[in-house]
Amino acid sequence: MDKIKELFLHHLFYDPLSPILFTQVFFWIFFLILLLGYTLVYKRPALRNTFLLAMSLYFYYKCSGIFIWLLIFSIVVNYYLGVGIHKSRSAWLRKLFVAMSVVVCIALLLYFKYSYFFVDVWNTVFGTHYDVTNYLALWTNKSFGSSFDIRRIVLPAGISFYSFQALSYTIDLYRHKTKPVNNILEFGFYKSFFPQLVAGPIVRAAEFIPQMYSQYALTIREMGHALFLILNGLLKKMLISDYISINYVDRVFDNPVGYSGFENLMAVYGYTLQIYCDFSGYTDIAIGVALLLGFRLPINFNSPYKATSLVDFWRRWHISLSSWLRDYLYISLGGNRAGKFRTNLNLIITMLIGGLWHGANLRFAIWGGLHGVGLVVNKWWEKRFPLTVPLFGYRKIALQLLTFQFVSFAWIFFRCSDMQMVKNMLSQIFTRFNFLIVPQVLVSYSNVFAVIFAGFAIHWIPARFKERYRGWFIKTPIYVKVVIAVLAVMIIFQVKTAVLQPFIYFQF
Repeated sequence: MDKIKELFLHHLFYDPLSPILFTQVFFWIFFLILLLGYTLVYKRPALRNTFLLAMSLYFYYKCSGIFIWLLIFSIVVNYYLGVGIHKSRSAWLRKLFVAMSVVVCIALLLYFKYSYFFVDVWNTVFGTHYDVTNYLALWTNKSFGSSFDIRRIVLPAGISFYSFQALSYTIDLYRHKTKPVNNILEFGFYKSFFPQLVAGPIVRAAEFIPQMYSQYALTIREMGHALFLILNGLLKKMLISDYISINYVDRVFDNPVGYSGFENLMAVYGYTLQIYCDFSGYTDIAIGVALLLGFRLPINFNSPYKATSLVDFWRRWHISLSSWLRDYLYISLGGNRAGKFRTNLNLIITMLIGGLWHGANLRFAIWGGLHGVGLVVNKWWEKRFPLTVPLFGYRKIALQLLTFQFVSFAWIFFRCSDMQMVKNMLSQIFTRFNFLIVPQVLVSYSNVFAVIFAGFAIHWIPARFKERYRGWFIKTPIYVKVVIAVLAVMIIFQVKTAVLQPFIYFQF
């Protein structure tokens, strides 16, 4: 009995070594308990939203512990600033309130994500030796007698996502593109809805808030679609992403010089597939779980490696972030309204900031800069040589391969831990390719390469075929769905690693 109690308490409270993840059994126990409670409240929107707010806050507590207070702080501040924006009849007051919202959200991001970067730059420029101090931990220790480490700043899970979500609310209120929520509990629910809280998709207020006041509705077809998305996401993450990461990709990226150029190149392609399956797998599960609760989240990925240009790629990859950057940053900078030079500059600035959004590091700036310059060149090419007929056949395949190679090359800067590793990897690929050992490598990593090949093959299957098997699954009787789900779970547990594999975008 004591062991059961100890196990229960262990899972009940926050454990930094075991955050709640979609890939853990505990999450599905949590979701089952949530569904049981949901059956009592789902018919009454106000009670339903309050119940989901409480469960979402608990979910975030299990992800980030004490940082739940930071989320609550952000909810309170942005809600009342939103009230000020809505009720103010003075233009300058509205501007002041929306500016305060921007300052608060960006200040939190700057402090938690970029403190080390700023201190390093200051020390480098002025020859000083300042250390980063966690003033939040220092204040907490003085106020409550706690013993948090004041020399280390921990990044709260999902802070980038829920900060951008709060900004979409206050900015859209200012632009008269959405109506305000009725009370702070409703705003807290909008901002903390657990399926997409820590890794997106970023949900606009105008898309989500109207659903909060609607009656619960879920058709049999939608339930089948939700189950399909959840299983698809789990298989992407655990069968493909985690498997190739642990068994190949991480090994090569940790020590590029220990592997031939061919092995390094295959690791780049492996990571290209890994990050897609990892991130799109998360959003598939998030969209599926939300749909079971009666909420429709926006699509976040649309077969991005089928893109025929870089512009097309960003219409397909992390759609909620790319559209957010376009609507709230690129357009705010002037968009394409101030001439060709300014348009190109705005585009590059937007992508640089998009890169730095992932972290304060030169590698992310280069990654964003590459995509920014690539988009400028892409748009110039399309104007110079406009398409007069739809793409098909070998021309379409050639453009898809060219776009894929550029995107894969840029991922090197995104994945490597430092610039020296980038140099080592590129050096191995271009100077030590070693064609002679290719057959041996293919045999040695045959299982990994088979999974990589299968993953890309499935990705590149024409959309009409994917719609067919998705539609078939949705139409099957419930007992067939149960059998398929059980088989999928059995396969997942066969390949599941004992080492905890968080989703890649949890770190952003």
